[in-house]
Amino acid sequence: MHQRPIRARLLLTAVLLIPAPALAQEATALPTVDVTSTAGADTGETRAPEQILRDAVRTSDTAAILRELPGVSAFDAGGVASLPTIRGLEADRIAILVDGIKIDDVCPNKMAPPLSFTDPQTIASITALTGVTPVSLGGDTIGGAISVETLGPRFAASGATLLAGRASAFYRSNGNGAGGALSLTAASDALSLTYNGSYTRSENYHGGGDGVVRASEFAKTDHALAFSALTGAGQLELRAGIQRAPREGFTNQYMDMTDNRSWFVNGRYKGVFGWGDLDLTVHYRDTDHEMNFLEDKGGIANGGMPMLTETHTAGYTLKLRFPVSARDTIGVGSEFHHQWLNDYWPPVAGSMMMGPNPYVNINGAKRDRLGSYLEWERHWNGPLSTVVGIRNDQLWMNTGDVQPYSTGMMSMADASAATAFNAADHARHDSNWSGSALARYSPSDRLVLEFGYAHKVRSPALYERYSWGRGSMSSRMIGWFGDGNGYVGNLDLAPERADTLSAALRLAGSGDRGWTLRVAPFFTHVADYIDVVKLRDLTDGMGKPTGFAQLQFANGEARFYGVDVSATLPLWDSKRAGSAAISFVGSLVEGDNLADRGALYHQMPVNAKVKLVHRLGGLQSHIAFALAADKTRVDVTRNEPETQGYALVDLGASYGWNGIRLSLDVENLLDTAYDLPLGGVSLGDYKATGLVRPVPGRGRSVNLGLSVEF
Repeated sequence: MHQRPIRARLLLTAVLLIPAPALAQEATALPTVDVTSTAGADTGETRAPEQILRDAVRTSDTAAILRELPGVSAFDAGGVASLPTIRGLEADRIAILVDGIKIDDVCPNKMAPPLSFTDPQTIASITALTGVTPVSLGGDTIGGAISVETLGPRFAASGATLLAGRASAFYRSNGNGAGGALSLTAASDALSLTYNGSYTRSENYHGGGDGVVRASEFAKTDHALAFSALTGAGQLELRAGIQRAPREGFTNQYMDMTDNRSWFVNGRYKGVFGWGDLDLTVHYRDTDHEMNFLEDKGGIANGGMPMLTETHTAGYTLKLRFPVSARDTIGVGSEFHHQWLNDYWPPVAGSMMMGPNPYVNINGAKRDRLGSYLEWERHWNGPLSTVVGIRNDQLWMNTGDVQPYSTGMMSMADASAATAFNAADHARHDSNWSGSALARYSPSDRLVLEFGYAHKVRSPALYERYSWGRGSMSSRMIGWFGDGNGYVGNLDLAPERADTLSAALRLAGSGDRGWTLRVAPFFTHVADYIDVVKLRDLTDGMGKPTGFAQLQFANGEARFYGVDVSATLPLWDSKRAGSAAISFVGSLVEGDNLADRGALYHQMPVNAKVKLVHRLGGLQSHIAFALAADKTRVDVTRNEPETQGYALVDLGASYGWNGIRLSLDVENLLDTAYDLPLGGVSLGDYKATGLVRPVPGRGRSVNLGLSVEF
């Protein structure tokens, strides 16, 4: 894996709240030397376009690409919708921005998470910040950040015109997966029009040394059009797009996605003036989401169990930067983010359990966030630069009354819960203060020291606060954890408050191709951490235990600590033999529930990746090893399965000439059987066999890729 050190110019931000809403700023818009830079006590990693395009041969899941980076993992859901974790914190706890915009979840199972609205074939760069992030990167999160930039507009040289593009295609033997993408740009020196489109599909994959993994098929298509203009007043950009995912199986969920339709319109203006810089983005997205059963879970015979969700999001981000001296820059931000969500389950004709009324799960819920921040960047005399910042986020949440399928005996638990929920006040208001302090000391190119502290606050998500069903079936439809348990919301949840200390030491050898070593320890304490308490054991229709439980979201206390290590070592460099280098990435994270001293859910065991890369002219080849220890520290409240350690081997080669690149990749060369440490329970197989087992990892796959730039 090729890694780039971060060359962030770190800020010293002394900050007070301004009476304007704050902004979630994307990583590449931070005050940096280049687009790969990020400001943070533990700087991030950026994957460049050529790396991402090679990764796209192996996966259509953007989050899976991030597993190559230290401190970053992902827990599997659908084939394009795994959810990233950064140093033990997952889902809503980390900031995920696509082209600088936050995309809200639209599903009680998170089947359409933010990164599912991207495709690796049409991404320009991905930046992951694993440590302390500055307050300008956004509010309402407590962990790291991921910023995805899709292929953007290009302009011709002065007085010229440009017609350029890129086409790519792939085939994967495991799952019979295939897809392709096309990017086209027509531009002058002042106007640019760009189209990005992609399609990807797969059948069920096979586990290593094992049979088919049921409910793992998927299909998805994306289209986007961007128009940009350079004027004397700055750059204007208008971007619009649509997505359609007609099916996606979810191995570790009871339901599958049977349709997802989304469209968006974004506008952006960037201007540079004598007094400073201005960056304004406005956005709108509409998504309609449907769940039911695909064939592996029984199909939709007799109506199945339809679940419909609709969401609208809209807002703006405004960023201003004022250079106030040769060493000082002030950053001011304002952001407003509106989310509206409606979630109901239509009645099924002839069903005694699912009717005669629609089940109203979330009734027109609103979640509005208004934030503000102020930052001060300071470059001191010598190699020290610092940043300190403060921000405030005001959140308002509310929802309407709900109803069960019926008020009969079979729905009595839900009927009683609906009555209690409707009698309660649903409106909630949180005033959340956050701050960060970052420092970077770089006396030479061979030594960099970084340190940061942050206090961050996150309010509960809509499903954490407003899911209300107490029936066995209704509660099992809620939850994005892949564990088979049922989840109940909690109106009384308090916001999570996290204090993080993060540091990094980077050493490097002399020369452009010298060795590098980076060690980054971290510690996070979270007060009012949103975990769960057990309500009861769930039973089947005969009253027998199922091994699953009904859980309710509840505040607790948690801590996370660990270390990330990465290194590169050049082996040789000659005209005749080419060049070779070996890289290492390793991570250790411990997540503890301080109430019972047990393990928190979804914590990756000790893991490492070693990769040897050889380059000779246009030929590049590699052999990679992925290692993970036994996962024995598990969340007993959720009945999290243990998994055995594994060692996987990948081989790959690619050759490029005149803008054409052909690649061959063999994933899991030895067809090793293993289980995914964060995969949860294979409910697709449980439906067919009645046996509970962890989700198997992917077996051997021969992957072919072709890309052409013109």
